[in-house]
Amino acid sequence: MSSAFPPPTPPPPRHDDEGGRSSQRRWPLVVGAAAIALTAGLAGGLIGAAVSNDGPSYGPSASPIRVADPNLSTGVESASLDVGNVAATVGPSVVTVVALVDGQVGAVGSGVILTADGEIVTNAHVVADADTLKVRLSGETEPRPAELLASDPAQDLALLRVDTTGLAAATIADPDDIRVGQPVVAIGYALALDGGPSVTTGVVSALDRTLVVDEGALGGLLQTDAAISSGNSGGPLVNASGQVVGINTAVARSNSGRAATNVGFSISARTLIDRIEALRASARGEALAEGFLGVTILDRTDGGAGALIDEVSADSPAADAGIVTGDVVVSVNGRPVGGQGGLIAEIRSAQPGDSLELGILRDGKTVTVTATLVQRTEQ
Repeated sequence: MSSAFPPPTPPPPRHDDEGGRSSQRRWPLVVGAAAIALTAGLAGGLIGAAVSNDGPSYGPSASPIRVADPNLSTGVESASLDVGNVAATVGPSVVTVVALVDGQVGAVGSGVILTADGEIVTNAHVVADADTLKVRLSGETEPRPAELLASDPAQDLALLRVDTTGLAAATIADPDDIRVGQPVVAIGYALALDGGPSVTTGVVSALDRTLVVDEGALGGLLQTDAAISSGNSGGPLVNASGQVVGINTAVARSNSGRAATNVGFSISARTLIDRIEALRASARGEALAEGFLGVTILDRTDGGAGALIDEVSADSPAADAGIVTGDVVVSVNGRPVGGQGGLIAEIRSAQPGDSLELGILRDGKTVTVTATLVQRTEQ
């Protein structure tokens, strides 16, 4: 499919559905108003580091990440946004991430310092092909060796660490304070240009977007009209208080049949907060348990919202809950499901043992069922 992760800069020259059957026909060719490009695959769950590192293994930080107290975010009035102050506040927490392949620069992206003792978050697609990683801190000219602690391609997040202390850790916004219309600033090393990071402005255009890509779905995304370019991947989207509301990950691009203007996407602060401990656990060698419902999912073709159940696996949580072929799932735990990708993202973000309350449209009536996920096994 034609696509929109902003590729790391410079790009190297170079679903499975929920029920487990690979079926490309079941994935839409475009997402929303434009094609969404995939720089690196999003299949699979959390994986441990596979990058060689210069120096010792640091392991994950034991320090908590900094999350803002509720109700401290600035309101939606654009006049309240002091871009220079925001850039000065967050700039020291933004780093350049350099992915080396066979000793040569394969990609350049951005990252955000999470802890003073060297833990950094970036996009999984920035580091996907690297055999060595380097990080250049704000104000420094020489890159430092970095260790890939863990990568979560399904959420497009990766956790790195450099061997130093005293870094300027970013503050993550309280997820409940993020609102549509809120002014935001995107910061990152766009196009790997010389000098400091690039700064662009916009607003939070929408909440809880879902992008379907060739091998999975990213859910709970923030949409923004702040300009995001190649090299911004992994950098922060921040509010007027200098708090990180998201990690920039994708942009929509026009194609021959659709036009896209200033449609970018960021992994939300809520997802980031939820996944940090799972990334750290993976870095300690713990396997990620992934939930399984047991359905094959299609998008509706009649213009309605929701995800169409095409098949139900025998003896699965879905079958036990009474889900049948032809059901349309319109909500999960009270959250609306816009389509196929939204349901996939909800399932993939849950754990075995979690119960999902599914709002289902069946024969013109709405019913509610509860399904308890089990451990996903290799299909």
